[in-house]
Parts: sequence; C-alpha cells; structure tokens
Amino acid sequence: VRDALERLGGLKDVNVHPVMGMEHPWSYRNKVQVPVGEQNGKIVAGYFKKRSHEIVDMTNCDVELSMDDSIVLKVKDICAENGISPYDEKTHRGILRHIVVRWAKETGEIMIVLVTRTRTLPNKDEIVKDIVKNIPNVKSIVQNINVQRTNVILGDRSVTLWGTNTITDYIGDIKFAISPRSFYQVNPTQTKVLYEKALEYADLTGEETVIDAYCGIGTISLFLAQKAKKVYGVEIVEDAVRDARKNAEINNITNAEFEVGAAETVITNWYNEGIKADVIVVDPPRKGCDESLLNTILAMKPKKVVYVSCNPGTLARDLRILEEGGYKTREVQPVDMFPQTTHIENVAVLELKL
Repeated sequence: VRDALERLGGLKDVNVHPVMGMEHPWSYRNKVQVPVGEQNGKIVAGYFKKRSHEIVDMTNCDVELSMDDSIVLKVKDICAENGISPYDEKTHRGILRHIVVRWAKETGEIMIVLVTRTRTLPNKDEIVKDIVKNIPNVKSIVQNINVQRTNVILGDRSVTLWGTNTITDYIGDIKFAISPRSFYQVNPTQTKVLYEKALEYADLTGEETVIDAYCGIGTISLFLAQKAKKVYGVEIVEDAVRDARKNAEINNITNAEFEVGAAETVITNWYNEGIKADVIVVDPPRKGCDESLLNTILAMKPKKVVYVSCNPGTLARDLRILEEGGYKTREVQPVDMFPQTTHIENVAVLELKL
C-alpha cells in the first residue's frame, strides 16, 4: 500500500498503519459461486483451471465455509439425480450453469441459487423437496435465469422456488436483507472491522450531512446514519437501491435517503439543488472514482472524505487528485478482507486544508 501511494500517487508522507488482519484467516467466505459442467458423462462443479475454462471438480476450498462446499456437492448430486443437464458454454446447451450459496453468519440462514440457461427447470418440485430434506437452515431456494452467452454469472430475472425472497444477516446492530443479486461483502468478520474504521474516520457528532457514493445495499450508509444528522446514498444498480431502502425500513432508520443513478451525476444534481455534505464517503469498484465525481467533491468541499478502496493503485491516483484540489490525506488503514489472496482493502481519511 505504501509503495502504491508513493510510486503511483507521489504521496510520500502518508501515515499507513499496519494491516488489520483476521484472527482465523480461513473458511471466511459467505458466498460461493461454482460453475457446473460435464466430464466423462458426470456433472462436475468446481473452479476453472488456471488460464482455462476447464472445470476442476471440487470437494472443498479452504477460504470457503466447509458447510458451503458440502451444500454445493449435495445440490450437484440432487440436480443430477433429477435429470438436470449441466451447461456447456461451447454449444450453449444444457440447463444448470452455476450453483450459488449465500450464508448469513449471524442468523445461519442459507440461500441456494440455481442459475439456469432455460426459463423452465424440469422436476423443480422434486429438486426443492430434496434440497429442503437434505440441507438444514435453508430459508430460500431461487432459480436465476441467464439465457445469454456470457461469463457473467447471474441473469436479470430471479424466481423464488421455495421459502423467502431474501435471507437476513447482521453487521453489528444493523440488519440486512440479502437477495440473490445483492452486493454484500464476502467476509462478514472483517466487514465489521472495515466499517467501524470508516465510521471512526468520519468522526460524526450527529450534526453532519453525509453522502455515501456507491452505497450498494446501504451497508456503510446505515452504519453512518446511526451517528449522522442525514445520509444520502447513491448507487447505479436499481436492485441494490431497492434493498437499501428496505434495509433502512427494517432498521427503523428514517434519516437515510437513497437514489438510483451514477454517483457523479446524482451528487452533482444534489450539489446544484443546494445539498452540501460535511462528509463524503466513497467505496468505488476497482477502477476507482469517476473523474467527474472527484471534481464534484472538490467543488462541494466537504470537511472530510472517507475513501474505502479495494485497489491501492486507483486509491493512490484518486488521493493525488484530491490532494491537488485542496485535501490532505491524514492516514490510511489497510484491512485484510480476503486472507490467502493478494488483495487488500483500505480506508483512507482526507481533510480539507483550511
């Protein structure tokens, strides 16, 4: 992280703290997405061999919950027993493309998503019955339909075959409803560490207006709303905003508003309408913040910017732009959200120079 900030951002005097690691850095992932195929006349489910689309049949993965791996194996066998053919991406034939398992750490609830190429799922009643009988704690069984020739996993349409449309989890005191397409951090233990650090850096007194760009299903927004006067969240994915509004409602949080759209467009509109943020929180994708969003932040001049980043390179680039526009990076806290991988999450705090 220091190297990226110095080499790519030219930031030589930033206080980068030691990485906040995970006490037990194994079996942490709360979501598994496994492609399905056929080898020697058998259904296989696992991950792709390096630099190929050849599926390596898998019985376990050490960063996933062993329970999730056993669920994948059971679902694969149940589908095979009920005559469900695996998808062949070369011919674009077959039915079952992926098996997705989502698990809520605090409640133990499980969602199973069968991603199919076809709109119909043969023998679906038998499949549902077998899954419910063989897998405890299942609360939701969903068919997601993806008819496209694509390597994108989930399609636009989901149908609940059994149980609830969402499962429920908690991060701290905040309750979240998670749907098949919800973005929800995959390491719930470290997510709490990350968000508590973002909240600490925001240093809210209850009088601030906060804007949360890239708000997703409202995870950081609702944490901030507990300490802020008002939180405005923006997210380009319509389903996520729907989830964010629902999550605010189930937590009885009335001081958070969410809007669909590109952060750079919506926040510029808010600024033109006279909405002025004391703190802006950004949690962008790996490509970092859109340049026009950074320009809007510089025009709005919040006292503080809290930047949550999954890519040290684009973090360094964006911190440099904000520093050139009148901010000073006070400190950066790396958090190991993805143990056993090269990835590192960071929370940075910038203050407006007076």
